[in-house]
Amino acid sequence: MTRGAAPADLAQALQAARALGLDRLDAQMLLLHALGRPADDRAWLLAHDRDALPAPAWAAFGALAARRAAGEPVAYLLGEKEFRGLALAVDPRVLVPRPDTETIVDWALECLAGRAAPRVLDLGTGSGAIALAVQQARPEARVEAVDASADALAVARANAARLGLPVRFRQADWLAGAAAGHDLIVSNPPYIAEGDPHLPALRHEPASALVSGADGLDDIRRIVAGAPAHLADGSWLLLEHGHDQAGAVRSLLARAGFAQVQSRRDLAGIERCSGGQWAPSPA
Repeated sequence: MTRGAAPADLAQALQAARALGLDRLDAQMLLLHALGRPADDRAWLLAHDRDALPAPAWAAFGALAARRAAGEPVAYLLGEKEFRGLALAVDPRVLVPRPDTETIVDWALECLAGRAAPRVLDLGTGSGAIALAVQQARPEARVEAVDASADALAVARANAARLGLPVRFRQADWLAGAAAGHDLIVSNPPYIAEGDPHLPALRHEPASALVSGADGLDDIRRIVAGAPAHLADGSWLLLEHGHDQAGAVRSLLARAGFAQVQSRRDLAGIERCSGGQWAPSPA
């Protein structure tokens, strides 16, 4: 978008953004943000599309549209992402929560059904999305969330404080220092292979939360190997993974001694997460 006089109205501003290649919905959300209105108030925008656009809002919108055209996620530009009904603050210190991850939250809550005050451990919590969603759904649960990144934990702690959810946060490398006897361990770890052709499109997000070795499974291997020492008998380990990794993750779980190994599909029908129940054979 070129500098100069502001477009005459909001509709013309959206046309300028679309000329940059922005998706219509992205452009609408960014324009609402520049106008100081809720990003989901599209009905207002449609009803006021011939309203004059103030010069300060045009300047703000132009800057946001240029950043979006360069590939920066909309969630970073807005500073917020909705996840399972929670408004989470996000920035480049954490991954943007994806709707696909709601699949593993739904499964986690199924695994916790009937367990009184369950103990839950979320590994690699990032923005806190999984831990906070579980805590909201199960207020009596004792949820602990771990991340190796102090920056990510700062974001997650701020989200928990703003939402009033009592998740406990701890900086650690996966299961290091974790207690035994959890009712559930859940994780959305890095799972993209080094050199994956999709990585350039994710360049604005933290690489440490994305990439995990030559086949993308290094961190999942570590979690599967270490989880049994921290699970109560009959409890579950659930892992999110890549679209083509379900078979490999199920094999890792089965070889580690997990029972009822299975996968769950996301809304697109892709096997998005896999898990198993820790039920060791009697001695």
